[in-house]
Amino acid sequence: MTTREEVDTANTETTPRKRPNWGRWISLLAWLGFLGLFAAVGRTEVDPRVANPNVEGRPRPVEFLTGFDHWQIIPQVGALLMVVVLTIVFIRGWRKNPGSPVLLMMLVTTLIVWQDPIMNWAPYAVYNPILVHWPENWPLIMMSPTVEPFIVFGYVTFYFGPYFPAIWILRKLQAKHGPESFASRHPLVSLGGLVLVIGFIFDAILEISLVRTGLYIYSQAIPFGTLFPGTTFQFPLLWESLSVTFVMIPAAILVYRDDTGKSVAEKLAAKARLFPKRPVLGTFLVMFAIINVSYFAYGSWFWAIKASGLATAVACPWPYPEAKVFDPQGYFEENGAEGPYSVGKWSTWQYALPDGRPDVERGSKSMKCATEGNE
Repeated sequence: MTTREEVDTANTETTPRKRPNWGRWISLLAWLGFLGLFAAVGRTEVDPRVANPNVEGRPRPVEFLTGFDHWQIIPQVGALLMVVVLTIVFIRGWRKNPGSPVLLMMLVTTLIVWQDPIMNWAPYAVYNPILVHWPENWPLIMMSPTVEPFIVFGYVTFYFGPYFPAIWILRKLQAKHGPESFASRHPLVSLGGLVLVIGFIFDAILEISLVRTGLYIYSQAIPFGTLFPGTTFQFPLLWESLSVTFVMIPAAILVYRDDTGKSVAEKLAAKARLFPKRPVLGTFLVMFAIINVSYFAYGSWFWAIKASGLATAVACPWPYPEAKVFDPQGYFEENGAEGPYSVGKWSTWQYALPDGRPDVERGSKSMKCATEGNE
């Protein structure tokens, strides 16, 4: 009897008690609370700061793909479903494999949406005001030329998606050509090259489709390297599809596992001795820092284009007349677009214009941006 009691006591002492994982619960509640906040404040009406007071309704001076009037429903419903599915996938995956570098990168490439208003400002990315969006007069959100929509919560599939076909191809090449092949001796360079090609093509197909269906436009672009320059549907192929890989490539490299089973991010965190007793947290912070810096590099690329004044191709006609024409440099007005005009935020030295938007004469270069009845 005494022996049995001693064994039971020993088992009780050596068996750890299951305690609630408060980190998981707090993270889940924070995510749900964030989505709930958007559901509470999201709107489709245009704030007076952005709205054109001279226009009623949502007239469209240009016809989008096939003339279908409800394209914007599709990506918004798709984004909502994506958020639900990815949340479920993340929770289930984390329970089976907590601390997985792939899951951590999914989280990081979702969290970088905090930068999205700035990264809409940088490349002149103007979203359709009909989209469900955050209040336009909120700090940070005000950086977007028109509105900051819900659909950006799907960034994970955009910035991290190319990793999956790239790693599949890389593993096939390594298995086929053996340990002496370039793919095996230089796996990170090979992976980065594959993501560059796949990401460029993926971005071009996706963005050209979204611009053509009116989800957003690039209101200004450098004519060279841009498809359909000077039209509503212009797309800065060389400049945009290349620069998005500034984020895609490090996202892929950071989760690459070598023959030790450790990812690059895990090794960097260990080398930096970042939270050595909490390696998952250290890995997450390494990923978060590098991906955010990479995203800033994307924005800096387009900031240089802004400051150079070379983005002279304007998206004419302006397709969203319910909103003021985003024209911080006066290029739209010079080409005949009728106001009112908006300069948005960061509209002085950020454009190499310390005195702000220059005084220009409407139509001084052309009238190609004038709409019917306003020529």
